[in-house]
Order: sequence, then C-alpha cells, then structure tokens
Amino acid sequence: MRPITLLFFIGIVLSIFSCRSDFETVASTGDLKFSKDTIYLDTVFTSIGSSTYRLKVYNKSKNDITIPSIKLGKGLNSKYRMTVDGMQGTDGKIFNNVDLLAKDSLYIFIETTANIADANPTDFLYTDQIQFDSGENLQNVELVTLIQDAVFLYPKRFADGTTETLPIGDEKIDGFYLDENDPINGNELQFTNDKPYVIYGYAAVPSNKTVTFEAGTKVHFHANSGLIVANNASININGTLSTTDKLENEVIFEGDRLEPDFSDVPGQWGAIWLTDGSTNNTFNHLTIKNATIGLLIQNNDGTTVSIKNTQIYNSSNYGILAQTAKINGENLVINNAGQASLACSYGGNYSFTHSTFNNNWNSSQQVAVFVSNYITGAIPEVKDLTAATFNNCIIYGSYSTEMILNKKTGAAFEYQFNNCLLKFDNVSNQFTTNPDYQFNTDPTHYNAIILNKNPNFFNISQNKFNIDETSAAFAKGNSAYLIPFDILGNTRTLPPDLGAYQNKSFPK
Repeated sequence: MRPITLLFFIGIVLSIFSCRSDFETVASTGDLKFSKDTIYLDTVFTSIGSSTYRLKVYNKSKNDITIPSIKLGKGLNSKYRMTVDGMQGTDGKIFNNVDLLAKDSLYIFIETTANIADANPTDFLYTDQIQFDSGENLQNVELVTLIQDAVFLYPKRFADGTTETLPIGDEKIDGFYLDENDPINGNELQFTNDKPYVIYGYAAVPSNKTVTFEAGTKVHFHANSGLIVANNASININGTLSTTDKLENEVIFEGDRLEPDFSDVPGQWGAIWLTDGSTNNTFNHLTIKNATIGLLIQNNDGTTVSIKNTQIYNSSNYGILAQTAKINGENLVINNAGQASLACSYGGNYSFTHSTFNNNWNSSQQVAVFVSNYITGAIPEVKDLTAATFNNCIIYGSYSTEMILNKKTGAAFEYQFNNCLLKFDNVSNQFTTNPDYQFNTDPTHYNAIILNKNPNFFNISQNKFNIDETSAAFAKGNSAYLIPFDILGNTRTLPPDLGAYQNKSFPK
C-alpha cells in the first residue's frame, strides 16, 4: 500500500501547482544584497578573453520580486558580457524583468574581452558596473579589469584554413619559426622587456640562429605551446639579479592564465626543448613555472649547457629532463615535479654545484634526482654516463627516497656526490647490499654525505628554500666547490651552506 499512498500524495502536489499559472511579484525596492560589491577580473592580455567570474544576488525579503532591469553601465558598448541565471539577455548586456523569489538568490556570470585602447591610459584599468534597476532604486556592483598589452606570436593561418606546422620526426605540431625580419614584430629572435610575450604553438629557433632574452623579459605560453631550439641553433637567457620580490630583472617563462587560481597549477604549457644538436645554450636568472617539462635537453652537440641562478617550479612531468646531454648547473633550484625534479638519463655529462633539488609532489613515484645510463626502446639502449657530479647540493623531498641511480651494464656509469645532504631512507632494506648506495663506505662516489637530516627550508609551499642556523645544511659545504655568490647575490661565507641559498638570505 505504501507505493499507492506515495503516488497519491505526489498527484495531489502536482495538481496544486498545475493550477497556478504563475507567482505574483512586486517591484524591487532597491534592497538587493550581493556576494561582492566589486568584482576584480584580474589581469588579462589585450584581445584575450578572461576567465568567468561569479556574482550572487540575494532577495532577503519575504516578497517575490521583479527586478525591472539588470544591465551593464556602458550598455551594448560594454566590453563585459554576462549571463543572469542562465539567460543571455540582449547581447549579454541588458536583461529586463528578472524575477527573484523571496529568500532566494540568482547567479550572474561575468567575462570580458578588451583591448589596451579600451583601458584608462594612466592605469590600464577597464571598468564598468552592473546596474540593478534605476532611479532611487538603483544599485551598482563595480567591475574592474587590468589590461596588459603584449606581443603575440603564433603560427600563420593559411587561406585554406590550415595552420602552420613544424616537422618533429615523422610528426607535425602546431608551430612556427621565429623570424628576425617579421613585418609586424620586427626581430622575433630578440625578446625585450618592453611588453610581455604570449606564444601560441611551438616557437622554433631556426638552425644557425640564436634567440636572446634580455633581463626582465616575461613570456607566457598558451596550452600546448613552448619553445624549440633546433639543430645548430642557440638560446641565451640574460636575466640579472633582481632587487625586489617582483623579480623585475628575472626572465620568466609561465602560462598565459594570469588569475591567482592558476599561479601554481602544473602542466599549463609544454616545454623549453633543446633538440638534438642545439649548441652554446646559456641560462642565467631564469624562472620557469607550471610547465609539463621545464627544460627538455636532448643530445646537444658537445658544448655545455650552462644553467645558473635558475628556478623551475611545478612541472607536471620533469623540472629538467636531460638525455645524453652536457650540463653545468650552479645555484639551481627545482621543486615539485610529477616524476623527477631532475632526470639525467640516457648517459651524458652533468655537474651541479650549490643546487637545491626538492620534490613534494603528492605521489610515491616521484623523486628529486634520477640518474640513468639507458632508455628503453632506443638503439642503442645504453649510453655512457661519463659524469654525474653533485657538489654542495641538497636533494630532498616528501618521499622516503629522493635519489635513484638506475644503471645498466654495457656503458659507463660515473657519478659522485660531494658534501651533499641526501634524503634516502632505506626503509625496507632493499638497497642495503646495492653497491651504488654505500654512502659511508664508498669514498669513490660519496664524500661527506649528510643522510636523512632535515634542511628546514623556510617555506616549501611558497618555493622558499632558504635555510638558517637550524638547518642540517648550515655551514656543511666544501670551500673547494665554492660558488662565491648565492642565487640572490649574497656572499657565501666559509664554510658555505649547502644548496642554492646562503643562510639568512631570503627572497627580497
């Protein structure tokens, strides 16, 4: 009998509501409440649409009301657009006779696409307001957006609708070659700090050319975008020391989503890719954020890739993935990567001094440092690892083992750790008899190792890897490997601290 009773009850309810053609409302009296009185749509690039922002409107009265109008102050000329409870209105600008039940609320979603010419020339702000009703019942919610002018670099689109591509082996990807005589942008191989750059697709440096980034250059990569340095091509990053926390002289590579919610989201763009045969590559005072792979370095031509005073954060796969490469790194900081902060694989020659490798990725599969002399599926499968040297470094993270050596016979595997702090907790004793992990009894490969001691970084979540006197890395460096200045330009004292930061040197 219960199902029959329930169906009878539902029928009675439906019959009551079916007899009511509509609810009766009264006009709004200007007593609406809002979740915000000003909506900041954050920074957007000229001509690029913003994210969608939300406003909640409340009717806290006991009456069902009708709001005569909800509109943008600049009317149909406004660069903002909105929906009101899913309704489109007139071009997303004007809405008439919007009903709102007693003790209920509605959602308004707001976006904008504006040009730098639309903004106030003194502060580059574009503003408007959402107006509810008019006359004495008028209520406003302010809208504010900062517009940034930028240089846009992207593949050409042809008359047949196809897009310019780059050949990568047997595949093609959306991309283009940088042109030193571009009719619109001028010399695209010279990046300046006049305006930020926004790159769509992969920008490639042609063979026998060099791309240069001057101090203070900011480059934003769209999804599935990056930079390729081709065979016989070069890249020079010429950042310099900054004096404030705005990193005004740093060269910065990051995604093109400028909202705070995206400031630490990994994998927003592709990689800086030094392909087979790239040459004479230098990086100084570079910050890379939120890439898939920060630096992908493959089989450079024998010249050393110089990486100094560089920070790489929040890479969804690798901070640096090097394959048969030759790298010299000083004052290098890498944190958070889905697989490894630093991976020196398929042989090569590597030297890192006064560097900090940390990985707090939420996965037991991650490591801070991975070293290998082979790669599966390649011919040949193994390559000589002629050197992997770490001096005065910190290798740490959230997992029990943050350093892995992966060796196969048939090729050289030379490594050495001098005066390093290592996180390597042999919990299950699986490495007890492994000859590659004899930290205290193998002077050929390990000297003055500090094992499983906390470096007491200042704030890992904010990528602040500074230390003080409480750190196990304090004054444990060897002056034979001294880099005179730390990543912030502070003079190292003797004996120096391990890692990229001298104690008490905090980001300015």
